[in-house]
Amino acid sequence: MTEVAEAEAESGRAALGSALRYLRQKAGLSLGQLAEKSRYDKSYLSRLEAGKRLSKLAVMEDLDRFYDTGGLLVELWKVARREVFKDKYKEVVRLELTACIIHLFTPGIPGLLQTEDVARALLSGDQETGSEAESVEEQVIARLGRQQLLHRTPAPTVRIIMDEYGLRRPVGDAKVWEAQLEHLIEIAELPTVALQVLPFTAGAHHLMNGSLTLMWQEDGSAVAYTEGNQCSELREDPADVTRARLSYDRARDRSLPPPESTAFIRGVLKEFRGS
Repeated sequence: MTEVAEAEAESGRAALGSALRYLRQKAGLSLGQLAEKSRYDKSYLSRLEAGKRLSKLAVMEDLDRFYDTGGLLVELWKVARREVFKDKYKEVVRLELTACIIHLFTPGIPGLLQTEDVARALLSGDQETGSEAESVEEQVIARLGRQQLLHRTPAPTVRIIMDEYGLRRPVGDAKVWEAQLEHLIEIAELPTVALQVLPFTAGAHHLMNGSLTLMWQEDGSAVAYTEGNQCSELREDPADVTRARLSYDRARDRSLPPPESTAFIRGVLKEFRGS
């Protein structure tokens, strides 16, 4: 597919748009005809081809089946999705895709476990304007796309520690927050995921200033990524990674075991429904 090859020097979104346009034209379809056959809005499809919009993953899966392209569009979508993240975070996302072990601590609901409504609420903030709405939607799509790693085969071994704080501060309305707590319980049941709650009763700890992600690759290499106070840092030095791991281990030791953590979340959900 020469048009796709030529688009590689462009942005990921432009490459995806070029591929979509090439496939439609190769199939001898106008945008209107494609809209009728795929049941997606014509203007929406036009914006995808122009590289002005990032779709949800399900749209690319649908079009891959429609054109019988064997997952090509999904792969191009994954590249385009990474461009939504800030430069420093792009490398973190790349490493996340190939990690075999991921350890994560967050004071709130981590992006890997957020429902679509909660992700949208958190990414929108209080300063959203009409012109920013589309950017927010793309960030939501990118965040939800990251969650696919929890369900891939083989899936990485993931351990997530959440501060109790994240369970006590609702996001969105009651329906949205109930769905989020229920989602946490569902994810906790995955065989490759260990979800732990660090309760208030554990007192002060080393990770109170932000979040920490530890990732190991198949070759044994590891990185530590920290976020907090509007700053972030990716550390690759083995000594730095070891120090970060020790801090994580201390927090893990003070957290509730996975079964007790799931029961704790069920209790929070029950209290919330009764409030």
